[in-house]
Amino acid sequence: MAVRQALGRGLQLGRALLLRFTGKPGRAYGLGRPGPAAGCVRGERPGWAAGPGAEPRRVGLGLPNRLRFFRQSVAGLAARLQRQFVVRAWGCAGPCGRAVFLAFGLGLGLIEEKQAESRRAVSACQEIQAIFTQKSKPGPDPLDTRRLQGFRLEEYLIGQSIGKGCSAAVYEATMPTLPQNLEVTKSTGLLPGRGPGTSAPGEGQERAPGAPAFPLAIKMMWNISAGSSSEAILNTMSQELVPASRVALAGEYGAVTYRKSKRGPKQLAPHPNIIRVLRAFTSSVPLLPGALVDYPDVLPSRLHPEGLGHGRTLFLVMKNYPCTLRQYLCVNTPSPRLAAMMLLQLLEGVDHLVQQGIAHRDLKSDNILVELDPDGCPWLVIADFGCCLADESIGLQLPFSSWYVDRGGNGCLMAPERPSARVAANVLHLSLWGEHILALKNLKLDKMVGWLLQQSAATLLANRLTEKCCVETKMKMLFLANLECETLCQAALLLCSWRAAL
Repeated sequence: MAVRQALGRGLQLGRALLLRFTGKPGRAYGLGRPGPAAGCVRGERPGWAAGPGAEPRRVGLGLPNRLRFFRQSVAGLAARLQRQFVVRAWGCAGPCGRAVFLAFGLGLGLIEEKQAESRRAVSACQEIQAIFTQKSKPGPDPLDTRRLQGFRLEEYLIGQSIGKGCSAAVYEATMPTLPQNLEVTKSTGLLPGRGPGTSAPGEGQERAPGAPAFPLAIKMMWNISAGSSSEAILNTMSQELVPASRVALAGEYGAVTYRKSKRGPKQLAPHPNIIRVLRAFTSSVPLLPGALVDYPDVLPSRLHPEGLGHGRTLFLVMKNYPCTLRQYLCVNTPSPRLAAMMLLQLLEGVDHLVQQGIAHRDLKSDNILVELDPDGCPWLVIADFGCCLADESIGLQLPFSSWYVDRGGNGCLMAPERPSARVAANVLHLSLWGEHILALKNLKLDKMVGWLLQQSAATLLANRLTEKCCVETKMKMLFLANLECETLCQAALLLCSWRAAL
């Protein structure tokens, strides 16, 4: 039945193409019968205006009636001759010619059927994507209720050191005015320590009643060459501000606002797998716990006589995560399925960066933060954009004239050209959730669309039944929010070809 329908449709298309290339029929109401001229009302004489006393006027080309009748008669005759030509061509073609004509019609019918199936799949993917785009937004900002606060260092209570890198030190922090019911990320029992050689205050001891928790983290940049003015600091360290939220720079300390130049960095749209900078401001460098031991050389001279740093620097306020990916892997060995889900989260974050025209250029386990869901599954977040490429004017294209020019970023971590991050993410999504659909011998787009609709319904139901969404449900929501028919088909083709080669 499907072949008969495809053949019938193909013959119609073949006939339409033949008529198109042999000449188009004219505008006639029948086979050679003249119709009323354009712009005339039935009962009127062609070429004259209606109504008593009206001035005569010509319409159309102003041809005489006999010539207009002749033109329309010829058009109708041409249409009739074309129809007769198709019938005679079929009758005179012979067995071989008819076979070719049938094959041509069948091919056209199958092609149109495939295109119609592709259009249905694209439309379904777009509808699913529109539904889940609104539901895959990152969590609430802990400082949303304090939009006019958090732009002065004096407003924070700073705890112990979480860790340090080559350009900054990170401390746990809180605001005494934060609501008491604010969810606090706890790391007790996850890792033996909060960072290299550091520990949380009172670790191993009971916390006194009313003692402050530390849901926030403050990153203090080391200012050696940026100068001491707030504007110079913000411009020099602008890459750190790429993941900043819209209100992060609303009120800079000292009444100095960040003026974004035309060649400034891009502002990254929020994503669940990318860190969000909640507040960014400049302030005088304080003497924080462990500073004289961990980083004495970058302190200003007023705090350390041999220090080389300036007296003012940039501070970034973020959510406090329990550990880095490196620390997590030191005490945990993920199963193959869990490792695939962790890699999938990184691919989702990288794909978002690519869509925004941003390259991180320093992806490593130390720059990936981890927290656990209620089931103990890790949720990964990409952090530290100090080496990123996010220029508004040049995008991801760098002037690179010779190999002696430094390309920037961490050269040891630059990967070769793998499929795109979106296709690679879809490969893992299909491997994790779509095993039974890939097992079909004749996988068609309509069956893929049916599976996508089932996944959409199940994901929406799971998201509503639980108060806190687990990692698996979050990943399915991200998959459906970034659904594209073309990249999904590429991922399915890659998987099928890989499995066939095994």
